[in-house]
Amino acid sequence: MEGELNQPGFKPINIRELMMEKNPSLGRMIPGFLYRLIHNIMRLDFMNDFMQKYGHLSGIDFVEASVKDFEITEKIYGLDNIPKEGTFIFASNHPLGGFDSLLLMSIVYKQLGDFRFLVNDVLMKIPNLRPVFVPINKYGGNSRVAAKMLEEAYQSGKQILIFPSGLASRRIKGKIVDLDWQKHFISKSVQYKRDVIPVYISGRNSGRFYWLAKVRTLLGVKWNLEMFLLPDETYRHRKKAVSLYFGPPIPWTTFDRSKSPNEWAAWVKDIVYRMPEGSELEKS
Repeated sequence: MEGELNQPGFKPINIRELMMEKNPSLGRMIPGFLYRLIHNIMRLDFMNDFMQKYGHLSGIDFVEASVKDFEITEKIYGLDNIPKEGTFIFASNHPLGGFDSLLLMSIVYKQLGDFRFLVNDVLMKIPNLRPVFVPINKYGGNSRVAAKMLEEAYQSGKQILIFPSGLASRRIKGKIVDLDWQKHFISKSVQYKRDVIPVYISGRNSGRFYWLAKVRTLLGVKWNLEMFLLPDETYRHRKKAVSLYFGPPIPWTTFDRSKSPNEWAAWVKDIVYRMPEGSELEKS
């Protein structure tokens, strides 16, 4: 079985080679020990081994293989809140910054079939997940193409999954919570008459992740440096338990003019964090 999964054409990720391709002058200035440090922090040995085994898979097949390989214990609540048919927007908190998305995709697929996950356009560089990802144009890219893909996704019969915060949760006043939820899913819920299913996912990253995020913010650094820790954070979640709670659908007609779209987004976020599995937030 192992031999069947190995990919003879797979080229392992090499930080030094990538840097030399993108910026040769800077690449030559970086000392070897720093390359080794980055290599270890990003768990590239693990990532390369993982892609060697599963790099031939894509879409839901890659998702399911990843979930199985990580041996995560799923505790799922509220599956009966998900209707047997219909098209919905699944709006969830984003505690882990990676593996939570795989779990959500796996569960929604088993319940309702095909889906599309709205992601930052930089994640479209993950070829294995490109078939199920739709970019939200955050880092530039081709806005016209992204807009067309979004429209096609919402007009389809596929489920829409989204982390409205756009970033992994941060430590705020001693609790691990999302940043402000963006209004996109509210506006699209009304436009395409899709009810919203709120989702709460348990879990947290290491203290190091939140410390770096705080220091970066205090120093005024806009570049999301802590994202480089996410491969290691994802590795640390192997063989752990994660709880997911699905709330009843919120009718799209709920989102009327009594609140602004941003206020409705905050309202749904509050519902998510008041769910049974979200009533006691992970403390620092």
